[in-house]
Amino acid sequence: MSRIAIDEEAIRRLAALLEETGLAEIEIAEGESRLRVARATTQTLATAPPAAPSAPSTVRNASASSDIPPDASHPGAVLSPMVGVAYLSPEPGAPPFVRVGDKVAQGQTLLLIEAMKTFNQIKAPRSGVVQRILVESGSPVEYGDVLMIIE
Repeated sequence: MSRIAIDEEAIRRLAALLEETGLAEIEIAEGESRLRVARATTQTLATAPPAAPSAPSTVRNASASSDIPPDASHPGAVLSPMVGVAYLSPEPGAPPFVRVGDKVAQGQTLLLIEAMKTFNQIKAPRSGVVQRILVESGSPVEYGDVLMIIE
């Protein structure tokens, strides 16, 4: 039986990366070696550590002003297709892609989600008016989180 070499420093770095990004798990592979680090996902977005500094957003978290929690089954809900960090504008200091009250067309870019150093465009699944924006720029999101409501 061969002994498996454990790189404790790599585990610590990956755990710090999980904490920094708000991700639930991360896995790396090199050759035939694999290292997977995961954490419990009971942490809420409100207590998650802030992501890299970004320009102050003029869009506020609309869920704070409403007593009705966002519902993933809402027909206008835009759900996160992945785990990552949400950005409401194409770059720091730039205006957001959309604001509450904006009319959007199906396929229009609403925001970006950075996952594994790749920026993924999240597009409008339908045409309508942006009623609520439920994330703040630079905040971590999980798969299935409601990002916006379009009616």
